[in-house]
Amino acid sequence: MRILVTGAQGMLGQDLLPTLKQAGHQPIAADLRPGIGEDDLVLDITDLAAVRRAVDQEKPDAIVHGAAYTNVDGAEADEVGAYRVNALGTWNLALAAQAADIPLLYVSTDYVFDGTLGRAYDEYDATNPQSVYGRSKRAGEIHVERLCRKHYIVRTAWLYGHGGKNFVETILKAGAERPELKVVNDQWGCPTTTVDLAGAIAQLIGSGRYGTYHATGQGACTWFDFAVEILRQGGLSTPVHPQTTEGLNRPAPRPAYSVLRNRALELGGFPAMPDWKEALRGYMASRKVPASQP
Repeated sequence: MRILVTGAQGMLGQDLLPTLKQAGHQPIAADLRPGIGEDDLVLDITDLAAVRRAVDQEKPDAIVHGAAYTNVDGAEADEVGAYRVNALGTWNLALAAQAADIPLLYVSTDYVFDGTLGRAYDEYDATNPQSVYGRSKRAGEIHVERLCRKHYIVRTAWLYGHGGKNFVETILKAGAERPELKVVNDQWGCPTTTVDLAGAIAQLIGSGRYGTYHATGQGACTWFDFAVEILRQGGLSTPVHPQTTEGLNRPAPRPAYSVLRNRALELGGFPAMPDWKEALRGYMASRKVPASQP
C-alpha cells in the first residue's frame, strides 16, 4: 500500500516510516517542514486545498495522520492554534480521505478522558476531555468518525521514542546531573514506545477492521514509578521523591487515571503490546549513547 504519513518528521513518524517499509508498504512522508528526502512532501494540513492536491497527486491507498499540536500546557494559552492543527487539520484529511475513498488512521490520546473512572478505559467508555489539548484531539476524532467511513482512531499514551524529546531522556539527564529528583506520583498511565505504536499501526492500516483502538504498553504506573524504573535500568542511583500534581501548578489539567485497556486489539485478534518495562528495556538497549552518559 502507498501510505501518506503526516507528521513524518515527528517522534512517531521517524519510527513509523521504516516500520511501514518493513511491513511491505510504501510510505509517503509529509510534514510542515521540508524533509530530508527529495520525494518528501511539504504539507500544511490546515490548508484544505493543499491536502486535497497532495492526495490527488500522490494517490495514496491510505493516510496515517500523525501530525499534531502536542504542547499540552501551551494549548491552554493557544486554543486557536491547537484547534487549527488537531481539529481543522484532521477535518481536512477526513474530507480528502472520504473523497478518495481511502482509509484514514488518526493518532489520538488518552487525554480525551477525564481520568475519574477508577479503572482502565476501553474504547467503549465515554470521553470527557478536561484540557484544551484533549478537547482539540477529541474534536479531531469527531471529524474522523462523522466524515470518513473507512477510519481507524488509535489512542495512545505517554509516548516516547528516539526521534524527539521525551520523558525517558529527561529523567536520565536529570538523574546524571542532579543529586535528587521529584516526580509526580498521582497520575497513572501506560508508557508506550514509538516503535511499538508504529508496529500496531502497521498491522491495523491494512486490516480493514475499521474502528477505534487503544494501543499502549501493557501494565500501568505513575510518572514516579516510571522515573524510578528508568533510573534503575539506566544504572543510576539518584534518589527520587514523590510529588503531587497540584504542587507542580501546571496550566493544563491532567487526567489522574488515564490507563487505557487495548480491548479492541484483543477482540480483533491483534498481537498484544509489550509490557511497559519490557518495552523500556528495548528502548534503553537501542539508545545511541550509554545510559550513564545521557
